[in-house]
Amino acid sequence: MAAARTLLVALLPCLGLGLETARFPLLMPKVVPPKPETYFCTSVRLLDDKDQYILSFEPNATQNTAHHMLLYGCEQPGTDDAVWSCGDMAISDPSKKSGPICRGTSQIIYAWAKNAPKLVLPDGVAFHVGKSTKLKYLTLQVHYADVSPFKDGKTKDDSGVFLTYTETPQPKAAGVMLLGTGGFIFPKTTQYMETACDIEEDKVIHPFAFRTHTHALGTVVSGWKVQYKDGEYKWTLIGKMDPQLPQMFYPVLDDITLTKGDIVAARCTMNNFRSRITRVGPRAQDEMCNFYMMYWTKSKPVGRSLCITLGPPYYSWKSNEMGMRQFSNVPSISAASEITTEEIRAYFGTP
Repeated sequence: MAAARTLLVALLPCLGLGLETARFPLLMPKVVPPKPETYFCTSVRLLDDKDQYILSFEPNATQNTAHHMLLYGCEQPGTDDAVWSCGDMAISDPSKKSGPICRGTSQIIYAWAKNAPKLVLPDGVAFHVGKSTKLKYLTLQVHYADVSPFKDGKTKDDSGVFLTYTETPQPKAAGVMLLGTGGFIFPKTTQYMETACDIEEDKVIHPFAFRTHTHALGTVVSGWKVQYKDGEYKWTLIGKMDPQLPQMFYPVLDDITLTKGDIVAARCTMNNFRSRITRVGPRAQDEMCNFYMMYWTKSKPVGRSLCITLGPPYYSWKSNEMGMRQFSNVPSISAASEITTEEIRAYFGTP
């Protein structure tokens, strides 16, 4: 049984950041995924006597090979093996042990798909892992798409991410909240998959980036801050994007904060051009509805990192069938389910 690798990198000065930093490759250790839809995980153990503050993420992958990648901070990895199958009901490799991504406390740190570029966090913002946290390991999950390059038996995969970190404490703690749904989409229909959750902790949350994720049917994903005041709901856009574009973390354009009593909500607009029902699931031929909100606080990240609803036909912003709240003043189709070229350019920072 192979133990998880340990992070051992010397710190080097980085004049651009004014910090001593190190760069660490968290990559698949030359694996051979047997079939499309395989999910592999690999883990690295953080130094027991150090706190690390992750500042940036540089992907080492292409969408031809990797459908998507996720990076987690874990209290314990899903298994003690160097590589394991970690895709629940997706394709697994019978030669490898199967297990969850993490055991114990876990936190999503980074996500990548569709050839998204490098992500550098704002000055003073970092993901805190290591000694004084419960996150003692970093675990990389890769969902494989095309495995034909590996059929020759000689080519092996090292998809993953290069991390830049420092041991200098940073004043702003980064976190990620993932909003998603279950449910299914009927053939030849446009379906809205919606979710909403309350902010229950007495902290000021500053969203600064967002990422959208669907498979083939998604056309727009939008995320919202919702406030209930004077008997009605007020909706403020956090961000929206076409998920068929690079699934990078895009900047939140407005200065928005969330705090206790606010609601964070998301909608995925799905165009099912197929002649079959498409369900939410782990395979590329299934669907997913995800809105990732990356944020910072002046203390620890919020405890709740997942916001999942049953999705259609059981849940929507306007439906009260499951005993859930019924929202008013729901954003218009153009606001929540369409995106213009000008709006896309604004997120890319182009005129």
